[in-house]
Amino acid sequence: MIRTTESLANQQTTVNLVEVGDSPGGVKLVNAYRTNRTTDVTDIVELAKQVQKADEFTRANAGSKLTVIADQIRYLQEQACKVLQEAKRDADLHHVACNFKKCPGKIYHLYKRPSGQRYFSLLSCENWGASCPHEYLGTYRLEYDMSWTPEKDMVRRSNEIGLIDKVLDMQTSIEFPAQPNFKNITDAPNKDEAT
Repeated sequence: MIRTTESLANQQTTVNLVEVGDSPGGVKLVNAYRTNRTTDVTDIVELAKQVQKADEFTRANAGSKLTVIADQIRYLQEQACKVLQEAKRDADLHHVACNFKKCPGKIYHLYKRPSGQRYFSLLSCENWGASCPHEYLGTYRLEYDMSWTPEKDMVRRSNEIGLIDKVLDMQTSIEFPAQPNFKNITDAPNKDEAT
């Protein structure tokens, strides 16, 4: 074992050399001196440099992978916050006053009375015209999963749902065989077929 010291970072690189013996693996060597000696002193230094460089690459590789994981964690935290905000909004909207049965797929308009009470109406601001009696707060669509989609996100949400429906429809039309088919994967080609 040879140790070299790196002066800049005070790190120590350890190089493990192959054990020297007369009979490696139980086989007697013809000339142990010629098989076990090093021809150049700088070979050991080069070996130590190579091991040090491999350590640096390994550390850098692990660091870059950990950076990717940290980015994924941040993204998941942002997604979790978004989900919690949407759940809070949905719960709040489900408790808004309403004098009719809310049906998924329908659009509802949120208003606020001077008393502070919020309520859902089937009439939009355009339906009311200039005689809209209360403050308009927004328009929402009740989705089939009982979540609420704000008016500004309705087109995007409809496109997402349409895309999901297409994927699901494609999956139902795909027939899966009862047994896996490994033909042409494990079969070795015949000499006649190769020519």
